[in-house]
Amino acid sequence: TQTGDIYTYREYEKMEYNRVWIPDNEEVWQSAEITKNYRTGDHVLHLLLEDGTELNYPVDPAPLPPLRNPDILVGENDLTALSYLHEPAVLHNLKVRFVESKLIYTYSGIILVAMNPYKQLPIYGDAIIHAYSGQNMGDMDPHIFAVAEEAYKQMARNNRNQSVIVSGESGAGKTVSARYAMRYFATVSKSNSNAHVEDKVLASNPITEAVGNAKTTRNDNSSRFGKYTEISFDQTHQIIGANMRTYLLEKSRVVFQSENERNYHIFYQLCASALQPEFKHLKLGHAEEFNYTRMGGNTIIEGVDDRADMMETQKTFTLLGLKEDFQMDVFKILAAILHLGNVQMTAVGDEKSSVSLEDKHLNIFCELLDLDNDKVAQWLCHRKIITTSETVIKPMTKLQALNARDALAKKIYSHLFDFIVERINKALHFSGKQHTFIGVLDIYGFETFDVNSFEQFCINYANEKLQQQFNLHVFKLEQEEYMKEDIPWTLIDFYDNQPVIDLIEAKMGILELLDEECLLPQGTDENWLQKLYNNYINKNPFFQKPKMSNTSFIIQHFADKVEYKSEGFLEKNRDTVYEVLIDILRNSKFHLCANFFRDRPVPISPFRSTITVKSAKTVVKPPNKQFRTTVGSEFRSSLYLLMETLNATTPHYVRCIKPNDEKLPFEFDSKRVVQQLRACGVLETIRISAQSYPSRWTYIEFFSRYSILMTQHELSLSDKKKICKTVLQQLIQDPNQYQFGRTKIFFRAGQVAYLEKLRSDKLRQACIVIQKNIRSWHQRKKFLRIKQAAVTIQQYFRGQRAVRQAVTATALKQAWAAIVIQKYCRGYIVRKLCQLIHVAAITIQAYVRGFLARKKFRKMLKEHKAVILQKYARAWLARRRFQNIRRFVLNIQLSYRVQRLQKKLEDQNKENHGLLERLTHLASAHANDLDTIQKLELELEKLATQKKTSEEKGKKYKEDTEQVNLPPSNIKYFSTDKMDDLTKQLFTDVQQEEKQRIMLEKKFQNEKQDYEKEIESLKGEIKTLREEKIKLQGQIQEEHIIQDDLKLEVGQLKKQAKMIPELQKEIELLQTQKMDVEKQVQSQKREMREKVSEVAEQFMESYDVEAIRSRLSIEDLEHLNEDGELWFAYEGLKKATRVLESQFQSQKENYEKEIEALNFKVEHLSQEIIHLQKLFREENDINDSIRLEVSRLTSENMMIPDFKQQISELQKQKMDLEQHLQEQTAKMKGKMEEMPNQVHHNLSEEGQRRTLEEQTETHTKEKKQIVTIQDIQETNNHLKEQREIENEVKSKIKQEAFHLTLENMDLEEELDMKDRVIKKLQDQIKTLTKTIEKANETHVPALPPKEYIGMMEYRKEDEARIIKNLILDLKPRGVVVNMIPGLPAYILFMCVRYADYLNDGDMLKSFMSMTTNGIKQVIKEHAENFEMLSFWLSNTYHFLNCLKQYSGEEEFMKQNTPRQNMNCLKHFDLSEYRQILSDLAIRIYHQFIRVMENNIQPMIVPGMLEYESLQGISGMKPTGFRKRSSSIDDTDTYTMTSILQQLSYFYSTMCQNGLDTELLKQAVKQLFFLIGAVTLNSLFLRKDMCSCRKGMQIRCNISYLEEWLKEKNLQSSSAKETLEALSQAAWLLQVKKVTEDDAKEIYERCTSLSAVQIVKILNSYTPIDDFEKRVSPSFVRKVQAMLNNREDIPQLMLDTKYLFQVTFPYTPSPHALEIIQIPSSFKLGFLTRV
Repeated sequence: TQTGDIYTYREYEKMEYNRVWIPDNEEVWQSAEITKNYRTGDHVLHLLLEDGTELNYPVDPAPLPPLRNPDILVGENDLTALSYLHEPAVLHNLKVRFVESKLIYTYSGIILVAMNPYKQLPIYGDAIIHAYSGQNMGDMDPHIFAVAEEAYKQMARNNRNQSVIVSGESGAGKTVSARYAMRYFATVSKSNSNAHVEDKVLASNPITEAVGNAKTTRNDNSSRFGKYTEISFDQTHQIIGANMRTYLLEKSRVVFQSENERNYHIFYQLCASALQPEFKHLKLGHAEEFNYTRMGGNTIIEGVDDRADMMETQKTFTLLGLKEDFQMDVFKILAAILHLGNVQMTAVGDEKSSVSLEDKHLNIFCELLDLDNDKVAQWLCHRKIITTSETVIKPMTKLQALNARDALAKKIYSHLFDFIVERINKALHFSGKQHTFIGVLDIYGFETFDVNSFEQFCINYANEKLQQQFNLHVFKLEQEEYMKEDIPWTLIDFYDNQPVIDLIEAKMGILELLDEECLLPQGTDENWLQKLYNNYINKNPFFQKPKMSNTSFIIQHFADKVEYKSEGFLEKNRDTVYEVLIDILRNSKFHLCANFFRDRPVPISPFRSTITVKSAKTVVKPPNKQFRTTVGSEFRSSLYLLMETLNATTPHYVRCIKPNDEKLPFEFDSKRVVQQLRACGVLETIRISAQSYPSRWTYIEFFSRYSILMTQHELSLSDKKKICKTVLQQLIQDPNQYQFGRTKIFFRAGQVAYLEKLRSDKLRQACIVIQKNIRSWHQRKKFLRIKQAAVTIQQYFRGQRAVRQAVTATALKQAWAAIVIQKYCRGYIVRKLCQLIHVAAITIQAYVRGFLARKKFRKMLKEHKAVILQKYARAWLARRRFQNIRRFVLNIQLSYRVQRLQKKLEDQNKENHGLLERLTHLASAHANDLDTIQKLELELEKLATQKKTSEEKGKKYKEDTEQVNLPPSNIKYFSTDKMDDLTKQLFTDVQQEEKQRIMLEKKFQNEKQDYEKEIESLKGEIKTLREEKIKLQGQIQEEHIIQDDLKLEVGQLKKQAKMIPELQKEIELLQTQKMDVEKQVQSQKREMREKVSEVAEQFMESYDVEAIRSRLSIEDLEHLNEDGELWFAYEGLKKATRVLESQFQSQKENYEKEIEALNFKVEHLSQEIIHLQKLFREENDINDSIRLEVSRLTSENMMIPDFKQQISELQKQKMDLEQHLQEQTAKMKGKMEEMPNQVHHNLSEEGQRRTLEEQTETHTKEKKQIVTIQDIQETNNHLKEQREIENEVKSKIKQEAFHLTLENMDLEEELDMKDRVIKKLQDQIKTLTKTIEKANETHVPALPPKEYIGMMEYRKEDEARIIKNLILDLKPRGVVVNMIPGLPAYILFMCVRYADYLNDGDMLKSFMSMTTNGIKQVIKEHAENFEMLSFWLSNTYHFLNCLKQYSGEEEFMKQNTPRQNMNCLKHFDLSEYRQILSDLAIRIYHQFIRVMENNIQPMIVPGMLEYESLQGISGMKPTGFRKRSSSIDDTDTYTMTSILQQLSYFYSTMCQNGLDTELLKQAVKQLFFLIGAVTLNSLFLRKDMCSCRKGMQIRCNISYLEEWLKEKNLQSSSAKETLEALSQAAWLLQVKKVTEDDAKEIYERCTSLSAVQIVKILNSYTPIDDFEKRVSPSFVRKVQAMLNNREDIPQLMLDTKYLFQVTFPYTPSPHALEIIQIPSSFKLGFLTRV
């Protein structure tokens, strides 16, 4: 322990009323207060204990007791932040945090101390993991997740392997801590693959706990083995696999358990599931039926369901890919072990034993493992001894047989455990290359029991090695910190336990002697112990022999002395099973059991294959001898590999502490805790830190905390580092007590407490001064109030007394007489004055009434004249309107006629096309007929030849018949039969030929008739062609007439264009006249002012003011003005003239502005005329082209008679007709193709002619407007004449000064007349501007607006170009885009309307699908671009609203204009696409919210919590090692202004993109919820932020957010309500927390916070100064009791991923589709407005 040797006597001098720690038998350390100053040489310290007893504590020769830290430093997150570092300070800090604040984690330098709460706490959810992810280690409250995040971050940043070493004694919570660390790694590094490697890594824990954990007296889930789990990561820092190495399984637990302990969990899980169908073949029963599971006496753990755990184990086996057949093999072996334990051994005499072959459990054991019953029964009771000459079979006693049975059971279970671990490693094996890894070591801590055996010896040996590695690492970090800060490094002495390690593992050490003794056949524990005594007693200070025992030895470990019993060391180290039993199992037919005992080569460690480690320090390798098969040598080898791995990684330490042995929640046993603190190395870390400079402050922190101790001059300096050095040298005189580093100030122990005392003294003194002045002011105010009351009383009393003395009867009579005289005198004066005023009033009334009558007469006269002017003006307007209507009707008639001509041309084209088809058909038929005619002619020729041959034959026959009359000599050559045959044959041939000839003639006649009919039909068609030709010629003549009209109109336009220079000259004249009028107005003003001044002088001369004054008394003058009542009229005249002048000036300015507007509009008209001239030139070119086309058409029409001639020649020359028809049909096709183009040109010419007509109309209107400008000029001339009259009136005023009032009235009348004239001019200008605006409206679009129907014409092949230019390539920052919000959406919908107009379903479907796919693609490509997401969320929303607004459904048409209702879709129902777009909009919205949250989330905690904008409420406190060794130094600190600027950026971007206000409010509400949730979550996890001052800062920041909402007019967005929980938390930090009324108020006010959250804030409340008080545990219990009635979710953290449900309100668009135009920047020139 740290005692007074590290404290100087100076620290105890003048320390009256300070507190110290003194040893105590019950609580280890007890607090006491010094009641008398200590002086050097005093033998005792006068102390007052907390229970009120006084104590004289001896300090000579005993050291001074440790000083106690100030209360402000108690409860710190890091023990190294304490000013006094020693054992009682550490113990007290842990107790305050654990018992009062309910905080189980505390830093001690690089160690995380974890106290087991024996209670489930809500601090391990996914929300907590996400809160710690990415945070620096010192920024948040201590947590196992913070250590895991630091390891993960260092691995990712430095590409260096990491280790998390979790140690502690049984029941301290090692397994749970390691499990949470692995869960953190699996959550933050979740891979994107479907392999779910992280789930498999976590699934390995339930299996290893089932087969390796058991219930002990200290822990219900105690790990009975050491485990090092290596989690492998790839280059993207995602989990790709894992590997596991185990150490020193407690095999003896399989066959023996102490009282109230259990065997491994898996046995009880099997027994609980014995009745399940799949386990019936194992023939198990209840756990109490088996020897190996009932030894502890209690087979059930309270709150644990073994059957449910068995299902979980099976599930995790399956998750790891271990199938049911493998699981059944494992369960078979486990069941066999249980049955083996129930095999009964019977003693046969003293030296023999036997096993019955009918033993039920023996038979089941052999059946499960497929063994020979006879052999097993024999060799369980016998053993084989092999010598050089013979083999002897020796029977065993019952005890030996039982030991052999138990050894076999342990051996089988050990092999099974290793096999399961091996299969888990195979399941977690990965094929890729490992980049880095994080190892989690869950290993037993230092153990000391009443009876310590071989297991405790190995455990403590491993802890010695780990402690040595830990000491070296701490020393190295301290050295690096000093070197980094350029502070002189002096060697710090630290405990090195290498001598103890050498005693155990060195040559001729304890383990080597044990292995030697195990090799000897006659080796015993006594012989081995005697060797230890001989080698180490009095030779090694760390080895001792107990005084009262010859069977034990003592080793002085780094934590404590431990006495080991030598009994059983050799047996446990050998771990032998008889070879015959091994052979039986090796020959088993059950393959898994046989594989356990077959000779296999020594497997290469999986770590050696996957890790390339290089030790950071040399580790002593164990001596290489041949006896490597003992448990001790194997353990030493595995420990060597472990240390080699740990030295090659960056370690992170978690020390688990067991607060009490009774497993009570939040109970603190100081003795047990101190024992574990000494054992786990925490106090060693404290001792090393205390020897140097344990307290470290950055210069900024020091300046912020101790600026109160600085002078005003020092605070005015800019170099804060220099200020800190100067102040510190003044405050601490001894320079050895601190060192200045590059970025920090290093203090020795106690110096921060000294500075805190100075600071609190200064604050206390300031409080006294403030209290003194306030009390003085209060008393002074009270005194002055009493004094004033006394003076008032005295004043009234003295006045009353003086009145009584002064008042008499004579004085009263004189006073009454004076009053009567005054009454009559004043009455006379007032009557005189009233008469004078009455005369003046009558005079003024007379003149005023005359003025009003004349004014009324003039007004009536002007109105009469105005009526006459209006009559002529309205007549002119009516004529003009009639002319406009007539032109409009003519235009409509012309367009109607053009449409009729177009229809006739289309019909004619169709008929011509039909005729051409019929001609081609006839030509082909004619060709076929020609072929048939040729064939018939050939047949006729054949028939003619046949006829000739038949005639020749007939002639021959006649000749032959004539030769019948020849002489008989010739007749003999012919027989009569042959002659008959010949005649018959000839006759039949002749008949057949005649029939064929008749048939051919009939066929030829029929075909001839058909051809004649076709020729007649062709003649009829030629007639119709002639008629159509005549019609076309008539139409061409009409077009010639129209062209002549166009020429005449163009000539008129040219003439009007020539008028433009003359109009410009007239405008220039008007401007010069305007300048002259202005000059005249200014001169008239000057003259009026001079005349008014002259009138005033004459008025003053006409009245004798002094005479009037002399008539009145002084009292009468007081009732008048300074110059008398007559001056009222004069002052009124002056005011009237000023008002008239101001009105005239304002009218003049308006007149100038309107003239400028007219000039601008005239310039605009001139530009329009130039544009008309260009159009005229283009029209001329078009007319020329039309003439050429018409002449060409007429020439082509002349070819029709040629067609008739060719058709008429069909009857004469059929072969020539065929060729002519083919040529003419080819020509006709070409000409008919050109006809539509010509018609189109004619129509375009007609449209252009119409635009020219409209332009000429507007030009005539402009000419008339210029005429009105000339009228304005005439009115200006009239104004000049009126001003001349005014000059004459003024000259009369000079001549007649005595008629002042009358002349003033005339002047006012003249000014009124001018006012009316100016009003008339204004009215005329307004009418002129209206007409010009109408003209502009007709000129701006290329066609009249009413002709557009809100569609965009496009071709189907242009869809891809539309999507590319309008969606994929469009940038939201374009200025044109922001002209109309949602302009791309309107353009898309106008294209949809066009497809609907065409009634083309395929076109519409294709366009909608391409649009949605394009939006999805652009959102995917710009997934992190906030502006793009905002832009397309707005456009998608507008597109969706357009589909609803123009759907034709009644609910969406209510707010439409009649024109919008006309534009509704006609043919298709797009409700299905509306749903698709709605889903797409929701998807974009969620992505849009996620991007905003990602952008603003890093700013929330620094801006809302850490930044301190309020002056004088700095909450900075001393910080520890973790704060100064944070992983990342944040150079860019965010402030509250950063958050507000980011919110404003979001708001302005959403507004620019035209996002609907309701959507904008929902987005802001979501952002405010995130700000509140993240801030509140961070507040829950940061004890240093839970203070009254921080509550004030949070409340201030909330007000900034509320002001921002008010400024943006977003109060109705419900965003303020989302901050209610944070606001209540800030209030809770500021409110008083002492009495029961305070607790009730907290219960009533904090309705948005859950009970868990309120209690967490109360427990975490941390005072910043000594003036603040901690929240007492009793007050917390009161609040908690009240909150128990609440039914809220016991959840600490708010879900920052929660999204409010989004709704898309329907808001119809006010924009008319007809007026929407496509900007050129969109590059959509191929779209045309319909």
